[in-house]
Amino acid sequence: MQAILGRKGECPVAVVAPATPADCYTMAIEAFRIATKHMTPVFFLSDGYLGNGAEPWKIPGPQDLPKFDVKFRTEKEGFQPYLRDPNTLARPWAVPGTPGLEHRIGGLEKEDVTGNVSYDPENHEKMVRLRAEKIARIADDIPPVRVMGKDTGRLLVVGWGSTFGAIASAVEELQAKGQPVSSIHLRYLNPFPANLGDVLKRFDKVLVPELNLGQLRTLIRARYLVDAIGLNKVQGKPFRVSEITKAIEGILRG
Repeated sequence: MQAILGRKGECPVAVVAPATPADCYTMAIEAFRIATKHMTPVFFLSDGYLGNGAEPWKIPGPQDLPKFDVKFRTEKEGFQPYLRDPNTLARPWAVPGTPGLEHRIGGLEKEDVTGNVSYDPENHEKMVRLRAEKIARIADDIPPVRVMGKDTGRLLVVGWGSTFGAIASAVEELQAKGQPVSSIHLRYLNPFPANLGDVLKRFDKVLVPELNLGQLRTLIRARYLVDAIGLNKVQGKPFRVSEITKAIEGILRG
C-alpha cells in the first residue's frame, strides 16, 4: 500500500515485484527498462523471504543483456521541458546544464509544456491527470498476466512476491487431483497487466493469499469489483503449502 498509494498529491508510481530469488535479477532489469522508457521512478518491491532465499540460475553475459538507449535532446529549436511523447507521455531527456535546454526547478507545480512554475488550479488538475495517465499507459508495455491452468473455472488463486512457490505447489498438487483451480502471479503491481480484469471475471471465486492483512485483495476489490477472498498470515513466517491447499479445498467444498 505504501509503495502504490504512498506518494503525495495523487502522484502514482510504477511498481514491480519479483516472484523468486532469480526473478529479482530479471525484474530489476525490467524496472530499469520501464524507468528509462517512461521517465518515471519505479519501486522494486521485494521482501525478506526472497532476499534470504536462493536458487540456481545462470548469470547472463553482458552481451545477452538488453540495452536501454536514452536519446538526449541536443537541439534547442522547439525544445520544451514538459513537451511529452504522444504514446508514453514521457518528457524529453536533456543533460543538465546544456545551453538552451535548461530545466527550471522549484515550485509546487509546473505549467504544461513550458515547465514554468505555475499555481493555476486548472493547470494543476491537468498535470495530476497527466501523471496518472502516464503510469496507466505502462500497462500497454508489459506482458499480460498468464494463467497457470485452465483459463476459466471455479477458483483462481492470485499471488504476488514470495508467495509464488507455496501457491504454485498447492495449485499444481490439486490440479493433479482434478480440482478446478488455477492461479496467476502478479509481477507488475502498478499498473496491473491490461488483461487482469478479464482474467479475474472468468472465475467464480478469487482467493488472494498474502503475508499481510489483505492489501492486494483490497486493491483488486476496489478496481475490478471482484469479491476476492483473503488468506492472510502475519506471523513472520511464510505460507506452508498445506495452508494454501486447505484454504482452496474449503472454498471448493463451498
